[in-house]
Amino acid sequence: MRIFSFSGGLSVESSDLNDLTPQNIKDKGFIWIACARKEFEAIQEEIQLTLSRLVSMQILDLHIADLLNQQLPSHFDYTSQYDLLVFRRLAANPVNKDLTRPDLQLKKKARHSGPVILRQIDTSPVGFALFDHILVTVHPEDCSIRDAVANRLLHPAKIEPRDGGIRSPSSTADLMLRIVNQMVDGFLDLRRELTHQLDHWQSSLLNPKARFNNWRSLLEARVSLHQLDEVCEDQRSAIQDWLEAIKAWPEATTPASQRERDLLEVSSRDVLEHIERVVHHVQRLEQNAETAVQMHFTAQGHRTNEIMRTLTVLTAVFLPLNLIAGIFGMNFESIPLIKGKFGFWEAMILMVFTACSLLIYFRRKHYLDSKGE
Repeated sequence: MRIFSFSGGLSVESSDLNDLTPQNIKDKGFIWIACARKEFEAIQEEIQLTLSRLVSMQILDLHIADLLNQQLPSHFDYTSQYDLLVFRRLAANPVNKDLTRPDLQLKKKARHSGPVILRQIDTSPVGFALFDHILVTVHPEDCSIRDAVANRLLHPAKIEPRDGGIRSPSSTADLMLRIVNQMVDGFLDLRRELTHQLDHWQSSLLNPKARFNNWRSLLEARVSLHQLDEVCEDQRSAIQDWLEAIKAWPEATTPASQRERDLLEVSSRDVLEHIERVVHHVQRLEQNAETAVQMHFTAQGHRTNEIMRTLTVLTAVFLPLNLIAGIFGMNFESIPLIKGKFGFWEAMILMVFTACSLLIYFRRKHYLDSKGE
């Protein structure tokens, strides 16, 4: 668990929940409590007592169950005291630690076989309990997003000027949107690798000199893309609900609070636009994969037709030759040319002439052309 206190544009990390006092949230200050899911399950009573001590509020039991649920899709909910957002992020290849057995590390098994990029399209939920002065986040066991955001906040001097996140967050909502934006950026980073992998498969599918046999991986890719599309749709619905909730807040009484709300709306719309870009890209990849498969079978059918046409032409060429050979092979005593001195060569000339005539005829009809007019 990591605890951060924000006040006056400064961020300080604490080591214990008992170190938090109402002084930490005085004068627009706020607190961020970030913990892993198993850790949150173990110390939820202590967190509830801390919330009661600082803001006289607690998280509802139903929302506690949502925060602990690892299969929950992205969604948004609210009460009169706090908001709840569950947002699915890309799961890394973590080493999960069981709090009951700290010495035991269980490596998460990949759900997908095939290329590594397919195993990266696994998601896990991150929960946000958003109070006015306290943000409680529940992360997967690896908590890489939490650590990345924390490093940005604690060491802003190490961040490039062009990079986002230098300004200290002004509220719990601002901090939540930064974490969500960090997660969405992970989905955006997948686009190049996914496009490269599917382009490789498309080239293999449309290559007439190669036999494509990686159908299992391609099928898993299509299933993964469909699941990713569903995840992004849930994310988009959750952020849209969050935007509607912001619009329902009481009217701002000062220009500073109005500016803060405008920044929240702009940041939320930016996150929503990023999610829509991922959705559009995933849908385009699904269409490209489907089109490549259809073109593959169309090309295979065309190739089969070309082969059958060639075999038909060859059969038509040799059929008269077989007829001539069969006539001269009849068991009769008197057959023209059978006893002639040049009968064999005359028969051969007749057969060659017949074959050449048929080849010329088929060529004019474009039966032997690889590209018809």
